[in-house]
Amino acid sequence: MEFLFADWLGKPLWMWLSFIGIVISLLVIDLGILHRKEREIGVRESLLMSGVYISLGITFGAWVWWYLGAEAGMNYLTGFAVEKTLAMDNVFVIALIFTYFAIPRLYQHRVLFWGILGVIVLRAIMIGFGAAIVSEFSWVLYLFAAFLILTGIKMLMFDDKPRSIGDNPLLKFIRRRFNVTDELHDQHFFVRKPHPVSGKAVWFATPLFLALVLIEIADVIFAVDSVPAIFAITTDPFIVYTSNIFAILGLRALYFALAAIVDRFHYLKTALAILLIFIGGKVFVADLLGMEKFPAAASLGITLAILASGVAYSLWKTRNAPPPHEKAVP
Repeated sequence: MEFLFADWLGKPLWMWLSFIGIVISLLVIDLGILHRKEREIGVRESLLMSGVYISLGITFGAWVWWYLGAEAGMNYLTGFAVEKTLAMDNVFVIALIFTYFAIPRLYQHRVLFWGILGVIVLRAIMIGFGAAIVSEFSWVLYLFAAFLILTGIKMLMFDDKPRSIGDNPLLKFIRRRFNVTDELHDQHFFVRKPHPVSGKAVWFATPLFLALVLIEIADVIFAVDSVPAIFAITTDPFIVYTSNIFAILGLRALYFALAAIVDRFHYLKTALAILLIFIGGKVFVADLLGMEKFPAAASLGITLAILASGVAYSLWKTRNAPPPHEKAVP
């Protein structure tokens, strides 16, 4: 059993295996037990699920604080809060994708579940690659910080208008090169049907699969912001990956809870822009002040203050908005 205590990316192997076991258990309970049958997920259930996932993420952060120390715990919670906010921004894009393909709420959970599995693998690859680069070339951290500052400034200065889903080059490529049907076939990603030219039975990708592909691509794009952001908070691969994954695990529940009221969080994007500028800026500030690292407690406190201000201001400015049931829900 000595191999369990072998070092892997700065932490004993048993810590990584335990975390992976927790993630697998949560996914099995979610899809294998709670949502084994296809059904619509209401706002009340999604709020409950989201609360459970957030509680589990914070509980894991408390364990990190207790076992690895206060600084590691605060870095985890800061990363968790940042990633959760970026995930809220992702909700809007997912809603656009489901609306474009006319995916009923009945099948949205299935798409999001398999999307999360893909995200877990993709984030592991991107974070592992990022950790290897940062450990080998420490100056890359300053590139990450500068990128975050420029991204935040861009978000503040320019109105980021969403592009039409139909204009996505990957979607055009798939439709041009592969057999694709515009009709839904229950919960299936692929369906076998006669080819319109040859008449032979061949496999066709359904809109459910196309939605899944675009959601995965959307996460890769969002990871371009989130991965540098978490590395600007801490370079510990264990803290980086666990905070990312725990925040992402609740994305499905978060989507069903917020899809109908996402417009009420319009000013959260401004808060997120300010937060990215702060996270990138603190890397340079720490150097200018001769500090080894920006204090973790100050980083966590400022992060929570920025996000809380963004949420509170958004809710206050949209207090006269119509109730969610009066809006069209994807």
